[in-house]
Amino acid sequence: MNRSLLAGAATMAVLASAVAGYLIGTGTWPRSASVTTESDAPASASTRDRKVLYWKHPDGTAEYAPVATKSADGRDFLPVYEDEEKGFAGTPSSPQQAQSDRKLLYYRNPMGLPDTSPVPKKDWMGMDYIPVYEGEDDGGATVKVSLDKVQRSGVRTEEARMVAFARPVRAPAIAKPDERTLRVITLRADAFIEKLYVNEKGQHVKAGEPLFRVYSPDFLRALVEEKSSAIAGVIGAEQKLQILGVPPEVIAEAKRSKEIAPSFDYPSPASGIVMEKMIVEGMMMRVGEPLYRFVDLSSIWVIASVAEQDLGEIRIGDPATVHFKALPGEPFDGKVTFILHELDKETRTASVRIEVKNPDHRIKHEMYADVAIDAGAGEAPRLAVSREAVIDSGDRQVVLVERGEGRFEPRLVRLGRRGDAVIEITDGLKVGENVVTSANFLIDAESNLKAALAAFTADAPQPMPGVGKEPAR
Repeated sequence: MNRSLLAGAATMAVLASAVAGYLIGTGTWPRSASVTTESDAPASASTRDRKVLYWKHPDGTAEYAPVATKSADGRDFLPVYEDEEKGFAGTPSSPQQAQSDRKLLYYRNPMGLPDTSPVPKKDWMGMDYIPVYEGEDDGGATVKVSLDKVQRSGVRTEEARMVAFARPVRAPAIAKPDERTLRVITLRADAFIEKLYVNEKGQHVKAGEPLFRVYSPDFLRALVEEKSSAIAGVIGAEQKLQILGVPPEVIAEAKRSKEIAPSFDYPSPASGIVMEKMIVEGMMMRVGEPLYRFVDLSSIWVIASVAEQDLGEIRIGDPATVHFKALPGEPFDGKVTFILHELDKETRTASVRIEVKNPDHRIKHEMYADVAIDAGAGEAPRLAVSREAVIDSGDRQVVLVERGEGRFEPRLVRLGRRGDAVIEITDGLKVGENVVTSANFLIDAESNLKAALAAFTADAPQPMPGVGKEPAR
């Protein structure tokens, strides 16, 4: 009898342990009528009336399910009720009222990838998917950001406006002599240099100033013939002097004087700096041999090496600012006077000539310089926005047009000329439309800009495999 009682007690203990384990695993516990409180009864009724949105993992990990299910170790997922879910687009004064007034359609990827989910989930970086409510899904034409987020993220806009473009095109340069002022001094007859008045390289010479004293049998013979012809009234001897290159001053002096000097001073035909001197006092110079090489330094050419991609924006007459490395802090004004018709095949640059005034002769030949050409100066204004307003993905360029109440329309645009702070819009935008100039990439991430841009493509977003079908829109 005692043995039977012990066996029965052991059996009851085993059954009690099994029941307790089951109740613990399911998260419930029997309650007797004697310990039921007043608050428990309404809670049970409320739980029966509450709507379950989805089920979440009992450990709180990023695993969700649209229906009741179990974890890998056999535990039940926990229900999440409608009144427990917080809104994602701002903080309404009454969460329950806000949720009841707005119908949740689906959740979309926070980075704009083409996948949606009927239940909350996280992407591979741990970011929550963004809920899409009824009325917010307009087929991808616009994106919506809560006004609270717009204010907190510092979104700023500006109007698309007409701008006079004058983008500086910068390039390295080097100073060169003005080739139009180069002058070579030669004689048209064999002659002897009796005396040099300009006897050093770099000396500044003014027009009419004597360069040297010269004796030439051909010059002397022509002067004598001219004197005799003038007395006899014969015309033609003076023309011979002009052909020989005898200066007019010398011819006029020969006509006035009674006697003809065997040598005369040769005046400089132009003003300039002596760049080269090939003459030495006492030497004989053959006809056509160069004696001096002059150049006028009152005007300097600055030859800029402009990159090929910038060449199309430069026009003759564009103003330019030149900074010489040897003269820091002293900008020189100039203008483009010529663009060479060919490019350097190795550097892919073109030579652009800029003319700069140099009255004090401070600019020396072969000086290095940096130039900034105001490309487009004087042209008609063009429609433009700030460079920060354009989201350039490489194959497309987009601006965010403000539509009011936190709505933004991604707009494909075509770009034109680029300035330092602005960029031309040739198509896709109108004057006066407001575009986002700051926090546009934040709008991209927070408001699923890429999903809105899918309206420009042929393929519609598809749900992730295994998650469920995309909700009807």
